[in-house]
Amino acid sequence: SFFLITGYIQACRGLMISAVCLGFFGAVFGLVGMKCTKVGGSDQTKAKVACLAGLIFILSGLCSMTSCSLYANRITSEFFDPSFVAQKYELGAALFIGWAGASLCIIGGIIFCFSIAENSNSPRRGYAYNGATSVMSSRTKVHNSVPDKTPPKHFDKNAYV
Repeated sequence: SFFLITGYIQACRGLMISAVCLGFFGAVFGLVGMKCTKVGGSDQTKAKVACLAGLIFILSGLCSMTSCSLYANRITSEFFDPSFVAQKYELGAALFIGWAGASLCIIGGIIFCFSIAENSNSPRRGYAYNGATSVMSSRTKVHNSVPDKTPPKHFDKNAYV
């Protein structure tokens, strides 16, 4: 009878194991989908992989949130039931940590999903280099009364590496 576990605990256990496994695969897809990694192909492919990672993180957070809420519902219903005579439990720190972790997982997944929209809609802009603005460089700078007609120089992201 020691190994006999009630159904709701088995369901909570299964949901938590699913959440951990989904979180692992979400982290792997998230690493592949980042712009700074060399695996994963083009930027469009990486954006799709990052969105997939976000969806997996949201699903992981929902599994964890469901598990914690199911267990908390059982605890509170037993606690306030006057006919329940066995040992009564209270909500503990593990449930609150589970809810907080599930919330962070869902929020992180939403951020991953919005990263694909940011990547496709806004192309990168180059910025003009206007020179140093320190006090020493402004003293040595030659100020012409005739404005310079040369276009500003645009530097790419590889110019500083």
